Amino acid sequence: MAITTFLLIAWILSWFKIDHLVIQAVHELFDKEITTATYYFAFLIFGAVGDIILLFQGAYITYLFAS
Repeated sequence: MAITTFLLIAWILSWFKIDHLVIQAVHELFDKEITTATYYFAFLIFGAVGDIILLFQGAYITYLFAS
């Protein structure tokens, strides 16, 4: 669920050109060229890490068996 949430946040931020800001900041700070695909991939990875953390905390098991 966190993967979808993070990708949705990345998409909404792109409406306000935040993706261009992040890409430019990475270029200036680390002298690396990244694309919008890398921008979305980073949010996907952050969401995957969030899902793994929730899995180890047992949040998904509570969610699945709450009914």
